[in-house]
This record gives sequence, structure tokens and C-alpha cells, in this order.
Amino acid sequence: MTTLDGKKIAILATDGFEQSELEQPLQDLRKAGAQVDVITPGDAASIKGWDKKDWGRSVAVDVALSKADHAAYDALVLPGGQMNPDVLRADADAVAFVRAFGEAGKPIAAICHGPWLLVESGLAKGRKVTSWPSVKTDLVNAGAQWEDAEVVVDGSLITSRKPDDIPAFNAAIVKAVAA
Repeated sequence: MTTLDGKKIAILATDGFEQSELEQPLQDLRKAGAQVDVITPGDAASIKGWDKKDWGRSVAVDVALSKADHAAYDALVLPGGQMNPDVLRADADAVAFVRAFGEAGKPIAAICHGPWLLVESGLAKGRKVTSWPSVKTDLVNAGAQWEDAEVVVDGSLITSRKPDDIPAFNAAIVKAVAA
């Protein structure tokens, strides 16, 4: 098994993240040896997930976005859920945080509606991506080439469509961060 000992990964999210799309990467990446920090705007001690059709469990926040330094992390994970990325893409600091990872050439992994942040940060243009089907038009209009696949890797950009794709998504993250 690939080990991520000594690697540090950021998960950027807020209330309304899709439960499995934050919790499973968090668990799997920690199991692989990475230090994983959940980061959110504001000063909340936890954020609440959305589990399919209703509110889910809360997840502890490790670092406030205002105190997070992108340079301290090896990769960024952007969970989906409809509400979470929609709120984050309207937050200039969240968008700047995402853009900083892209400009540094560090892996960014976005699933489901998470690629909305790639659109907002200007990182989707000219890239091969996938997403939840309803986000396809936004990605194409932003200049991305959309594919219907469980995981699409284009350089340092990793995207997936939905919770069913999490095993392939997580495997691609581990591979990219270990490289």
C-alpha cells in the first residue's frame, strides 16, 4: 500500500458538504498516513454534512481558512454536495485558496459539485474534467473538456462524478500525492 507519511492535505468545505465525499477521503487519506486538515471559512468548530436527502453528521474543523497557508499543504480536496461548493465559490478567500494550489501545480481533487470551484478560480479552462452531470455545462462554458468517467486526471487536477466514484477518486489522490 502506498504511504503518505509526512504529507499534508487540506480539505476545504463548509456546511452542506456531501457526507461521504468528505468523510471517506478524510478517513482513507489519514489511513494512508497523511495529515489531513478540514478547513472552512469563519471560525466554526465544526461543519455539518448533507447525507443524501437530509442533514447528516458534523465534522470537526481543524483550521480556519483565514489561518490556512496553502504552502503548508501538498494537496487540496474539494468535496461536493450542492450547497457546499456553491457557498464556497462566492467566498473570495476560498477561491483564492483554490487558485493558489493550482498556480503552485499542487494536486487538486474535486468531486461532484466541487468542480464549481475550479470554474470560479479559473483552473478549469483547457483541462479535462468530470463532475456531477448538472455541473457539466458550467465546466464546458469555462473552457474545460468534460468526460463522463469515474475519475479524470489531467496533470495535477483530479475530478470525479459522485459518491460511487470515491474509491477511484481516493486512489487517484493517493497516487498523485505520493508521486
